[in-house]
Amino acid sequence: MSALHLRNPHSVLAAIATRPRDVSAVRVNPQSGDSAWRDVMATAAEFGVRVESRPPRELGSRRHADQEGRQGAGEGVVQPKADLPLDELFANTGESGLWLAFDHLQDPHNVGAVFRTAAFFGVRGIVLTKDRSAPLSATVYDIASGGVEYVPFSLQANLSRALRVAKDTGLWVLGTSEHAEKDVVDIPRDRPWLLVLGNEQKGLRQLTTRNCDDVCRLTPCGGVTSLNVSVAAGILIAALTGSGAR
Repeated sequence: MSALHLRNPHSVLAAIATRPRDVSAVRVNPQSGDSAWRDVMATAAEFGVRVESRPPRELGSRRHADQEGRQGAGEGVVQPKADLPLDELFANTGESGLWLAFDHLQDPHNVGAVFRTAAFFGVRGIVLTKDRSAPLSATVYDIASGGVEYVPFSLQANLSRALRVAKDTGLWVLGTSEHAEKDVVDIPRDRPWLLVLGNEQKGLRQLTTRNCDDVCRLTPCGGVTSLNVSVAAGILIAALTGSGAR
């Protein structure tokens, strides 16, 4: 697998903290003065990761790096994180918790944002589809700001099969649709859920919906009747983990 060039210092810090052997180098502009990258250099030195000085033109940039305000400040050269088989991802499903599945999310910014939220709320794992989905690129890792490192995931060719495996291990599968009859506040919290998020444009596929035990919506309270999938995911995750207001 090709190495990723991560340019969010928080994503690099998380990779060093969780799997330092997969970080081959940290490259930093010595004139940047960015305190976050100084923390990265200190942590890299602590874990024995090579630190190199590079001019800004060799560090590259991406659109979301501008949003971080750190383009040209530094980068980490990191191997992609390995995914888990389903039986490991769904281990200990008898305990309380929340898992996620993506039904062909295609925007890497959405995927990264959901990983970040999932890590914040302690989501137990994420199932991703291999085809017609955003790959776990450097953009995903950087938008996740370390979230990919703290949430285990499994890449699957067949989401329907993954949902059936989830049910066999004791999970209840909860779909999401703006047309659902139930609001998320009506979903019982006393069971482990696998929450399925649909494609940005088409939502859940019919086959995916048929494999769900229940389907819920977020009921709008104002003039706008839909949300970006990563925003909706954050609200749903908060509600299902008991962190949201009922």
